[in-house]
Amino acid sequence: MRFHELFFDSRIREQWVLAEPIDGQGEEIDPWQFFSGRPIALSGTPRIPVDAPGRALDFSFTTLSIPIVHARLAPLFERLGLGQQVQLLPVEVTGRTEPYFLVNVLRVLPCIDDARCERVEYWRPEDGAPDRVGDYRLVRGLRIDPSRAGDSDIFRPRGWNSVLLVSERLKDALEDEQVGGIRFTEV
Repeated sequence: MRFHELFFDSRIREQWVLAEPIDGQGEEIDPWQFFSGRPIALSGTPRIPVDAPGRALDFSFTTLSIPIVHARLAPLFERLGLGQQVQLLPVEVTGRTEPYFLVNVLRVLPCIDDARCERVEYWRPEDGAPDRVGDYRLVRGLRIDPSRAGDSDIFRPRGWNSVLLVSERLKDALEDEQVGGIRFTEV
């Protein structure tokens, strides 16, 4: 099976920029919990502020790479049977009346193929971050071992969690739906 990195399409002119989720009191919700691969229980409906106004997209990312999708994509996720792979959390996007969802990806897989990546660096003791020693510091030209992804359609690579990876099947479905705002690179 082939897999692809899904990322925002920076070629789209004048697109909006979304900030990190906040709660009903305007307090930031810990964004890092959305990279753990675990279901999340939130009280109330989070709000997503718009950092820079512009063209609203079907599939967007917050500034820290949390995926936000228009409600029209929820049936696609259901049709593909992704209920065990994603948690769709309703959110309100500031200034928009239509519904959106935060996509909490529930799979984080140890799938990076260091030998095939263009460049990989790890945190070292002399880097001044003792709690990060041994973790990925840089991954350029990401390549994965597809056998470690199994039957996953959407997941994050363990250790480089800000990246969102999708199967060829999900990529094709998103393209068939003419979802705006995203691009793909095979990994």
